[in-house]
Amino acid sequence: MMDKIPMTVGGFAKLEAELKQRQQVERPRIIAAIAEARAHGDLSENAEYHSAKEQQSHNEGRIVELEAIITRADVIDVTKLSGDTVKFGATVKLIDEDTEEERVWQIVGDSEADAKAGRISISSPLARALIGKKAGTSVEVTTPKGAKSYEVLEVSWG
Repeated sequence: MMDKIPMTVGGFAKLEAELKQRQQVERPRIIAAIAEARAHGDLSENAEYHSAKEQQSHNEGRIVELEAIITRADVIDVTKLSGDTVKFGATVKLIDEDTEEERVWQIVGDSEADAKAGRISISSPLARALIGKKAGTSVEVTTPKGAKSYEVLEVSWG
């Protein structure tokens, strides 16, 4: 049996929206582009045709990928979670013990991680180090730039 993929309600909705867009908008647009390019004659030297076929291949591949992720999704409503220890879905406020810089991260599924938006993957080194910790706890994480120490300031939900 394949493993379930944990994700938030928002992350799941985003994947469903992308799948719908690719199936209902992109797929017909690409099919029309292929038909139009075919009408131009000789396919062996038809750049529009080859470009459209490449787009089709990419789009269909992503549709298969999205369907697989959605099928295996374990959707977790983080608004219903609580507790004072860090787990999937938690929003964690940290302070870098060296630079005193504060950061806030939400721990999410791999497919919805976006560091710029403050969402880190459950499988990232930082998230793995934080799981099970409470406010007031220090964690050490090995990053590509070396070891970093953080103090957990706050654990919140929703």
